[in-house]
Amino acid sequence: MTQVNKQRPPATPRQAVSCCGPLDALLDPTFFKALSDSTRLTLVACIAKCGRGCSVGEIAECCSVDLSVVSRHLALLARAGVLETNKEGRTVYYKVRYAELVRSLRDLASAIERCRPSQKGACDGKCC
Repeated sequence: MTQVNKQRPPATPRQAVSCCGPLDALLDPTFFKALSDSTRLTLVACIAKCGRGCSVGEIAECCSVDLSVVSRHLALLARAGVLETNKEGRTVYYKVRYAELVRSLRDLASAIERCRPSQKGACDGKCC
């Protein structure tokens, strides 16, 4: 017996925008704004490769940007949940929130994949 593939027809952009699902919740503008700057990406990569908390001064050595600018970039990344901070005396140490960052990116990738029409069983109402 042959099985008929019951795939729902593609939505129009107007239909899709009115449909709220997991993808909408995962597309956090604050998170993407934090990662949308090349200097911030360099800083995150530098801290991630160190594998430990680093001070602003140590992190500033990764790029040719003024210490105060680096500090502002790091604060924005911390507010977005990409970095965590630990204050020891007057020194603030920044560390990548590895588990949270990986989970956010994996959840987003999974949500996007669930909406892909070419996937078998995709768009069965779970993405919207």
